[in-house]
Amino acid sequence: MKEISFIRQNIDKWKSLQKVVDEVDTHNPGELGDAYTEITTDLSFSRSHYPRSRITIYLNNLASALHNHLYKSKKETYSRIITFWTREIPETMYRSRKELLYSFIVFAVSVLIGVVSALNDDSFVRLILGDGYVDMTLDNIKQGNAMGIYGQSSPMRMFLLIAFNNIRVSFIVFVYGLLTGFMTGMALFYNGVMVGAFQAFFFQHGVGYESMLAVWLHGTFEISAIIIAGAAGFALGNGWLFPGTYSRGYAFRQGAKRGLKIIAGLIPVFLVAAFIESYLTRHTEYPVAVRLGVIIFSFASVVYYYIVLPILQSNGNKN
Repeated sequence: MKEISFIRQNIDKWKSLQKVVDEVDTHNPGELGDAYTEITTDLSFSRSHYPRSRITIYLNNLASALHNHLYKSKKETYSRIITFWTREIPETMYRSRKELLYSFIVFAVSVLIGVVSALNDDSFVRLILGDGYVDMTLDNIKQGNAMGIYGQSSPMRMFLLIAFNNIRVSFIVFVYGLLTGFMTGMALFYNGVMVGAFQAFFFQHGVGYESMLAVWLHGTFEISAIIIAGAAGFALGNGWLFPGTYSRGYAFRQGAKRGLKIIAGLIPVFLVAAFIESYLTRHTEYPVAVRLGVIIFSFASVVYYYIVLPILQSNGNKN
């Protein structure tokens, strides 16, 4: 590659990396590590092909400045764990706010489609949920225990199965981003239709209110996490599909890092959802105020951590 082509292809990226180096104290260790990797990769290429070039000197200076800061403040260990949750996840969610909006819209529209389809076609629910589940739930409703399915397994076994399945689903939604955001959207669409049909089914049989108190006890965390996983998938897909002014490889790597960070940050959410579903949802005898309180608290927690806190931190960084 000619030197001028190398510069044109990467100049915008270097400007953003220069900004990271200039404002090094405002960035977390993860971002600094990513920036250092990008700089040294380009520096290695430049040294091999243009050893006497000014661009090689420039990149070497950037790498040296960042290296000195990284290894001068090498007390990362425990503090990195804390900053990952307090700084990195909120920052990543702010950078992924458009993808989160797209994910929510796709899911919300698909839920509506599921509701409308279930209300207008009795066979639709069986098609989506399966005859076995529908027949078993109808028997539970006749026996006056509409949510009986949640008490059929031991809590620990149920917790392990649900946690594994939820994490698996979120990872699939994310990995589908490799096949463009379309596949991530299809995964969100299927899950949304299923939720809509599921909820409409209970309202059709007169136990909608009770089903919402039970299902959304754990579903607030669970469904929110799937939507957020959709944002991770869109970030991955958009990285190589719409690289903008960056090289496609660089944009893809950045999208993948963003997505993986979001997925990693969701694991505790899925564990909490699985715990609630396994140990609390089965107790339909609990007071309405208690169950409603858990739902409201869960919703407020998700909105604050994944939407409000990222905005507050971003505004604070600009001041």
